[in-house]
Amino acid sequence: MGIESSWMFDLFGTVFPVVFVLIIGIVLLSMGKEVWRWGRNNSEPLLTVPSRITSRRMKMSQSQSEPGSTARTLYYVTFEVESGDRLEFKVNGEEYGLCAEGDEGRLSFKGTRYVGFERYNRVYSERLRG
Repeated sequence: MGIESSWMFDLFGTVFPVVFVLIIGIVLLSMGKEVWRWGRNNSEPLLTVPSRITSRRMKMSQSQSEPGSTARTLYYVTFEVESGDRLEFKVNGEEYGLCAEGDEGRLSFKGTRYVGFERYNRVYSERLRG
């Protein structure tokens, strides 16, 4: 009986700390990645370029817990710039509601962070097209 219980405590004493350190390491690594991305975006210049909205999408997720369920919706808008490149940004729900496919205007962004979109009025857009 003494040998069996010693083996269990030895296994728990070695495996538990390794798993604990591994979990803490993963959490710290993901936090560090977010801080690094935030810093990189802050060091980027603010760019404002002519663009057109090509698509919008929503990503909904739901988690269920004992008291009830919670739903979360993420909103994304894709812009096409003059060079033909497409850039997708996460936006808030209010901004998403104001965007329509085909809208043209000036996109402002900083790194991978969306700053804003200023629409051209319809008369101005039609004059640009000729």
